[in-house]
Amino acid sequence: MYNDFFGRLKNLDWVLNTCIFFIGIAGLITLLSSDSGLFYKQLAWFIFGFILIFIISQIDLRPFENYPWVVFGFYFFIIVFLGFTYLIASPIRGVRGWLSFGELKFQTSELAKLALIILFSFFWAKAHIGIGHIKNLFKSFLYFALPAALVLIQPDLGTVLILFSIWFGYLLISGIKWKHLIAALIAFALIFVLMWAGFLKDYQKERVVGLFYPEKDPLGTSYNVIQSKIAIGSAGFLGKGFGQGTQVKLGFLPEAQTDFILAAFIEEWGILGAFLLISVFMIMLFRIIKIGLASDNNFSRFFCLGSVIMFLTQFLLNAGSNLGVLPVVGVSFPFLSYGGSNLLVSVVIVGIIQSIVLRNK
Repeated sequence: MYNDFFGRLKNLDWVLNTCIFFIGIAGLITLLSSDSGLFYKQLAWFIFGFILIFIISQIDLRPFENYPWVVFGFYFFIIVFLGFTYLIASPIRGVRGWLSFGELKFQTSELAKLALIILFSFFWAKAHIGIGHIKNLFKSFLYFALPAALVLIQPDLGTVLILFSIWFGYLLISGIKWKHLIAALIAFALIFVLMWAGFLKDYQKERVVGLFYPEKDPLGTSYNVIQSKIAIGSAGFLGKGFGQGTQVKLGFLPEAQTDFILAAFIEEWGILGAFLLISVFMIMLFRIIKIGLASDNNFSRFFCLGSVIMFLTQFLLNAGSNLGVLPVVGVSFPFLSYGGSNLLVSVVIVGIIQSIVLRNK
């Protein structure tokens, strides 16, 4: 029994685990420097996350590959869960997206990412030959649009962008025709116009406008990004050192534990630290791609590639907002930012990927 346990533990992909461990430790060090209370909470989530990776890695994925009712049952459960959240959740910073369980708060829209990755992996694995059929494209759009609409009314623009990226990314990796890609982009452009006209709050519109005109409101909408640029620009090659980040310590950089944790990390550890962090993150993505390509079935391949799309989109949106090249939409840096909801869903996805690793071996 013990030999079997340690054998399965050994057979996990430890390059992938090491990358996640490195990014997580970088986030914990940054939290310890800025807010020790959040450090201990995140540490507990981080330890629980690694335990969860091993537990989920032992799960047989075949029900998701062979039984549509399992896949669609999970998908529609999440749809109901999102609707339930909107009806009963108390607004937090104007967003009705969190369910409270005592001191714990869970952002249910995170589960929509997992549900879409599982559904699209199943859908395109079965419909791969008919990828060019307009019926399949329309179905896939509806699968994206339903959870996206429920997240949009919360309103949570960042998660909607990630859900769109997951859908659009699956179209790209599935070998879709160019004319269908253009049609998909036009559809998204129309959705964005509707979002701007009827759903986005004034502060969300101001963030988009502030991206192009940061001088318009330097003490308001553009304040976070300006302080983030100052933190990054003043870091130098080696940074200011642990606990020496003035933008964080003096309270100039808002959301230094979540949306702008990358800027907080760079301020203390410099360009060298940023290079190491981003390099490890990219190694993690390439490792997941390698696992997917080595798999013996389309569902596993699509799941790994869909996971890469999600992680990469979150990274680009988070890093882009820290650098001031993308609007601030409240997206976490995977495994680095503080927050149990995003970390929990991320480790579940990694656990499923590790289950694919064990199956490959």
